[in-house]
Amino acid sequence: MIDNSTLVLFGARGNLAKVKLIPGLFHLDQAGKLPKNMKILSVGRQEVDESEWHSNIKKMLVEKFNSYDENVFERFIKRNLYHANLPDDPEAFIKFAKRLGDKDVFPQNLAFFLSVRPSDFALIVKQLSEVDLLDESEFWRRVLIEKPFGTCLKSAIELQNSIEEHLKEDQIYRIDHYLGKFSLQNIMTTRFKNGLLEPLWSSEHIEQIQITNHETLGVGDRTVFYEATGALRDMIQSHLLQMLALVTMEKPNSMSPEDVRLEKIKLLESIEAIPLDKIKNFAFRGQYAAGELKGETVQGYLEEVEKSDSVVETYAAIKLFINNSRWNKVPIYLRTAKRLYENSTSISVKFKNHENWLTINIQPNESTSFEITTLQPGLDMNEFRQTVLNGNNRIEGDETIDAYETLMLDLLSGDQSKFLHIDEVKAAWKLVDPIIDYWSKDKSKPTQYQPGEFDPEESKVIFEDESQFWKK
Repeated sequence: MIDNSTLVLFGARGNLAKVKLIPGLFHLDQAGKLPKNMKILSVGRQEVDESEWHSNIKKMLVEKFNSYDENVFERFIKRNLYHANLPDDPEAFIKFAKRLGDKDVFPQNLAFFLSVRPSDFALIVKQLSEVDLLDESEFWRRVLIEKPFGTCLKSAIELQNSIEEHLKEDQIYRIDHYLGKFSLQNIMTTRFKNGLLEPLWSSEHIEQIQITNHETLGVGDRTVFYEATGALRDMIQSHLLQMLALVTMEKPNSMSPEDVRLEKIKLLESIEAIPLDKIKNFAFRGQYAAGELKGETVQGYLEEVEKSDSVVETYAAIKLFINNSRWNKVPIYLRTAKRLYENSTSISVKFKNHENWLTINIQPNESTSFEITTLQPGLDMNEFRQTVLNGNNRIEGDETIDAYETLMLDLLSGDQSKFLHIDEVKAAWKLVDPIIDYWSKDKSKPTQYQPGEFDPEESKVIFEDESQFWKK
């Protein structure tokens, strides 16, 4: 059960709030998931009249859903209020606290969603603390921090040190929206609720694991962000390492948030550091060139950023090993890329001595498939082929819940199982920092690859065996 509370959305005029958060809250209200007296206070930098803000919300819902239930809208709009507040203005936070302190309007259990620039995370937490909005002597107070949590291990630790002056760990909700995806949460069910799989889930039977994310889109209008981040930081450090943890961790003692997070931490901390003297055999980077994709002429990355000397990767692939008895010597390949042949996020497990693959598709199709060898019909009884047994994890009539909807409900209910513990964040940065550092010093050009192609052949350098390559 969710307590009556107030959800405070910092960055309410930003794209995330417009596309995901506010439409998601409307959907939750429509589904009857929000407490009766819950309020939503949207916070932005600009002054906006309340009636104008309600009109803006209406536009967001029309753009998202085309049409909506007017009765639900009337209920939803009454929950919504707006407040202008600059993150670096102490006087503004005094006024803000005074408004939030009106118990006749706002339930005093407060959840703060920081959908703002990463440079504002620590500042806003400090300002909230100084006006006693994080004090839990009477009511609970929670703060959700958007990705990224730091840009390296050092900056993540500095951010943690700043916010833990004002917050306890159980008040901090570090978001990775991938963990809110139904198909990702289903990984644990697939593993632990099916007696067929768990006995085979080890180095004795598994040859390799591939965890991949690729899309046909380029960087587009995110050039400034991408130049500062790159594919490795953007996807592998967060999303793909979380997928790795879920697919390889030991079964938790229970499905409580504490037990699930404990096993993820143990797993991430057991991954072997990439040897610096062999880094070119463990990490590969590429950059999409200009070309043609599905009949459309597209720019190369260097043209988009207008920097001919940029070495920022749009394709990143790494090889990892887990130092424990279950996964000894099993290579785990992670790869993310833009402008590849299709949009797909998946986990593929290859079993030893056979062409048997188990693939868990995360998006766009939520499904689980298993490839087995079968006899090909005909006079020659020695001809074989691969047969794919495919099962959709979503069938007609299933409810569709956006990842952010799930995570906002978890924030309001106090469930941290789908949020990152600081030890997970540190472990992930420890793994990728040496690669980032190496690439920052290595000024050689990333391998150029053509839009829409499968994978650059040069990426084969990270594979353990000549017969191995990316699963299509």
